Amino acid sequence: MALSKAPAVSRVSVDEGSAGQRIDNFLVRICKGVPKSHVYRILRSGEVRVNSRRVDQTYRLQEGDEVRIPPIRLAEKAEVAVPVGRPFDIVYEDEALLVLDKPAGLAVHGGSGVSFGVIEQLRRQRPEAKFLELVHRLDRETSGLLIVAKKRSALTVLHDMMREGRVQKRYLTLVAGRWLNLQQHVKLPLHKYLTEEGERRVSVNPEGKPAHSIVRLLKRWHSCSLVEVELKTGRTHQIRVHLSHLGFPLYGDDKYGDFALNKRLDKVGLKRMFLHAAKLAFRHPLTDQSIELAAALPAELEEYVVAVEQAEEREYG
Repeated sequence: MALSKAPAVSRVSVDEGSAGQRIDNFLVRICKGVPKSHVYRILRSGEVRVNSRRVDQTYRLQEGDEVRIPPIRLAEKAEVAVPVGRPFDIVYEDEALLVLDKPAGLAVHGGSGVSFGVIEQLRRQRPEAKFLELVHRLDRETSGLLIVAKKRSALTVLHDMMREGRVQKRYLTLVAGRWLNLQQHVKLPLHKYLTEEGERRVSVNPEGKPAHSIVRLLKRWHSCSLVEVELKTGRTHQIRVHLSHLGFPLYGDDKYGDFALNKRLDKVGLKRMFLHAAKLAFRHPLTDQSIELAAALPAELEEYVVAVEQAEEREYG
């Protein structure tokens, strides 16, 4: 619901999509542009009422609750028009969730200099949808399988499953160098930090959080290797940092890769990072049904692999 810019009391009826959400998070979501500090202040003062009663910030909303929101004056802010865009390739969908094949170059959500992403476009394409929320994230330049919850109950369970490692995620990537082991467990702790320019970065650091990747060799050439990486943890930039640290930077990685190599790759047709979320396996959050999904390599990556094959044949026979 959009709140009026002019001060006025708003009354919002809680639907199924918001049931189970904490009142503070609910207010932050619908009171767009209002500082969190102000949201907590009106909660503490009792100006927010649920079914005419005061509640604290930990109260979880129930379907049918009526939330009274006091007058809030918002600064006028130009709304960014989210384009409808092309329909996403939906790999799986039911009443609780959907899984789409995200194209490379599109962020999963707006923020940090990006005005919109997959989730904003999906909501624009489906105005009738009461609830659409990201279950996890993919880097902007990563393509592949992305889960979106259509019910809060599904979102909550899926988040628990992600934390507990009960969602199997496998990625395909092309790395510089000759990867030798058919299967290798990589357990290197990762630490997040900000550069002097304010950019988010990750490094292998004993002070970091535990991170576990399983790397399987699929094909090896003289200059590069195609590998599948299974994530046992879901740290930021985990695959990119683990492999780069071991001396096998991802082709096209503009943060942790080989920048001179990337320039050469761009000239011969690889104009993006070679990282694709290829497989997902998990139990359905509401029915416990087994779900296994796959997304083929995008055409531009498949074509590059073919070009590598052909170049190897010409040079080495």
